[in-house]
Amino acid sequence: MIARIHERAAGAGLVLSDALGQQLDYEEAVPAGLVVAYWPGLEAYAADDEPASWTSVDWAEHINDPLIEHPFAVSPAGDRRAVFHLTVRLAPRDRALNGPEWSEIAHRIARAAGIEIPGDTRGCRWVAVQAQPRRLDLVANLIRLDGTWQPQPSDLSRRISAEARRIEDDLGLATPAVTAAPSVPDTAVQAAMRLAPLHDESGPLAGARGTIELLSRLLVGHPQAHLREAGHRLEWTARRLLDLQQDLATTATALNRPPAASAPAPGPGIPTRTAAARTGPGP
Repeated sequence: MIARIHERAAGAGLVLSDALGQQLDYEEAVPAGLVVAYWPGLEAYAADDEPASWTSVDWAEHINDPLIEHPFAVSPAGDRRAVFHLTVRLAPRDRALNGPEWSEIAHRIARAAGIEIPGDTRGCRWVAVQAQPRRLDLVANLIRLDGTWQPQPSDLSRRISAEARRIEDDLGLATPAVTAAPSVPDTAVQAAMRLAPLHDESGPLAGARGTIELLSRLLVGHPQAHLREAGHRLEWTARRLLDLQQDLATTATALNRPPAASAPAPGPGIPTRTAAARTGPGP
């Protein structure tokens, strides 16, 4: 299982669009089962409006609300980029997970990230969606309901990684050290597994490509020429990213290929007569 902390964003719209793998929708509710977990206070907050009927736009607005309600809340660095995004992807040899297992992972990762604190009723709004194969997206607003900024652990990456290892143990998931094929050198297996998230369609490069393709579609039809030009540049960027993913997939396949058998050592040569033997004794 591979966890990645993304750069914080100024709003939840593009983040949720990336998590869902499509543009946000104003009309259709998010399909049942895609939202696998959310902050404990949501049920009381949405008593008159069942979250199961929310569209993706409703979810984005819900996550964004603290930015509007608390316009002066800033991070310790003084910025307003309050939307936290973390993805968890299964390693290539991990088994498939069901909804309750994804939900458990979401709550445990949220606690490890300092997003969810048991007993804290004025904490952060967050939601976890499992909309793309073998991938979980957790999206949160670090502005708490009381208007303060939720501090995160200084060793956030280490805590997330440690919790991911514990989850692997508890759910019986594979780790690179366990899944290395005995017939392939460990270094090659580890390199292939590190490349897997980069060429995987649920990985960060595919996510970035999807975002770029979305922005390109929005801009290529714009009436302003410089924006249309930007849209076409983004379109070429997305194509280059696709080529890069394909190159990485080819390399990963080569790394996973069993090494060729070594050629046998040459046997003893056939004795030959020396020049003297061929020409006979000298005069």
